[in-house]
Amino acid sequence: MTAPQVAATGRWRGRVAGPVLFLVVALLFLAAPNLLSPFRLDLLGKYLCFAIVAVGIALAWGRGGMLTLGQGVFFGLGGYAMGMHLKLREAGPGGLPDFMVWSGVESLPAIWRPFANPVFALAMAVLLPVTVAVLLGLLVFRQRVRGAYFAVLSQALAAAFVILLVGQQGLTGGTNGLTNFQFFFGLDLYDPADKRLLYLVVVLALGATFLIAWQLGHSRFGKLLVAIRDGEDRVRFLGYDPAVVKTITFAISAGMAGLAGALFVPMVGLLSPANLGIVASLELLVGVAIGGRYSLAGAVGGALLVNYAKTVFSEESADNWIYLQGAMFIAVMIWAPRGLAGLLADGRALVRRRRRTRSPVTSDQPAGAADPPVATTPAASAPEPSEVAR
Repeated sequence: MTAPQVAATGRWRGRVAGPVLFLVVALLFLAAPNLLSPFRLDLLGKYLCFAIVAVGIALAWGRGGMLTLGQGVFFGLGGYAMGMHLKLREAGPGGLPDFMVWSGVESLPAIWRPFANPVFALAMAVLLPVTVAVLLGLLVFRQRVRGAYFAVLSQALAAAFVILLVGQQGLTGGTNGLTNFQFFFGLDLYDPADKRLLYLVVVLALGATFLIAWQLGHSRFGKLLVAIRDGEDRVRFLGYDPAVVKTITFAISAGMAGLAGALFVPMVGLLSPANLGIVASLELLVGVAIGGRYSLAGAVGGALLVNYAKTVFSEESADNWIYLQGAMFIAVMIWAPRGLAGLLADGRALVRRRRRTRSPVTSDQPAGAADPPVATTPAASAPEPSEVAR
């Protein structure tokens, strides 16, 4: 096999490996209802909702360099939009949600009334986070706020959002949030069969968001986003407006978080400020960091791994699980700064380099001719850059 043929074979394998892996993982998720108990299936559905948020974080942070510490805000906006609709549907025409009755509210607040319409509620679950992200992005990015300053600002937004929710007992449910959901668009949330159908909806939503983010990341827009991450001032000198590109990416990430929040509500059956604050936002970010922020698949895997570890650690050691989770994060950051996906990419590059050095390379040249320079130069023997590094 000639050197060009070896290179072509490697590129072909790289192009096929991604779609094949995606299909295998998708089939495993789709087969989960037949393999897991209802309780474990509900937990997996919850993890997949967090994985949808992780896809948006990987797009904004990994590709765009925007360290978002306030994704819980957008997750909460989508969740409350869906929760308000479900509570109104269960209350019936002219009725009040149960927590409003307990709080002494006599009439339905005006802000709740449009959410009785299912189309409006579904649209607001995505459009409301997107609108907030666009307004915040235009305000912040045009002032060239970036790096740690943007991270602190987004974190402060999450803290303020939680304070607002807790302080409005009669409007948002206060510290308890929205609870006791029974139905979701005709599905009985206490029926295992309907819960399996809801799980499949979550799987399809994760697959759709993953494909959208992947296509966006490999488009010209995605390449421009990476260029802004690596050299924003240079891109600005070329005539592009980084504020617009970053705002669009930030809004897409927020919309994905809102969609995840809307699915989280029926999947888990409750939504409280504890799911939306600084700690929750940091846990989402930690999952992406562990999995690998430069890889969408790594971000999804990291979100699943962190939440699964949280469940296992809390079941095995209720008093020390937070320390075990922190130790796992520290270990990954020390030995794999680019996350587990980066570690896997380095391993693949090492294996590919060894195969090239061991595999015989034949030449079509006549006997006595000089060897092709491709096979002898150091540049040719260097491993190809991985998808994660890109």
